[in-house]
Amino acid sequence: MTKKTRLVMTLRTPEQVLEIVRCLEEEYPAAMCTLDYGKDYELLFSVRLAAQCTDERVNKITPALFERFPTLEAFAEADVTEVEQYVKPCGFYHTKARDIVECAKILLIKHGGKVPGTMEELLKLPGVGRKTANLILGDVFKAPGAVVVDTHCIRLSNRMGLVDNQKDPAKIEPLLRAQLPPEKSSDFCHRLVLHGRAVCTARSPECGRCCVRHVCQTGSGQ
Repeated sequence: MTKKTRLVMTLRTPEQVLEIVRCLEEEYPAAMCTLDYGKDYELLFSVRLAAQCTDERVNKITPALFERFPTLEAFAEADVTEVEQYVKPCGFYHTKARDIVECAKILLIKHGGKVPGTMEELLKLPGVGRKTANLILGDVFKAPGAVVVDTHCIRLSNRMGLVDNQKDPAKIEPLLRAQLPPEKSSDFCHRLVLHGRAVCTARSPECGRCCVRHVCQTGSGQ
């Protein structure tokens, strides 16, 4: 059997994709980013801190960080070494602190203190890649078609049969965008995170209590 034939046999049909979307909506009605923030730029900075770190840990350090630097101007004027002390528990703190301070300066100088709302502009900010940009576009601007490809998304989309043996986020993103209803894609990615933490875990997925088992490639065996 060739790989091309196997792709045709295992990838989910449009009807199955919609069923997966529906089931996850029922299971996790409150789809939202698990990072705590009050301002748009705080989400941007929190996502940067979450790289190679858990949202839970980021949420533990950001209250003190945002209290010490309560405005974008405060971040722009901050001493990077002081910011480092606040973000150190998140790892890679030298780079993350530098990116946050530089990003604050750019937002003030080039964007009037606002987080930009296009992929092109977001990708020009320090430390911002497509995953971060899509999250901002989906959560802040409610842009249709935003697809956030993180580790949960990669694992679950492969297991469910939305993509086939694909690990590259740059390739998974357009594949999912082509299948998902644009107005639901951002929330769908949030639900994958919730489902990945609660049921479809990396080491021991609990297929027996999975809400999408009947349409999942791995769970159903089809």
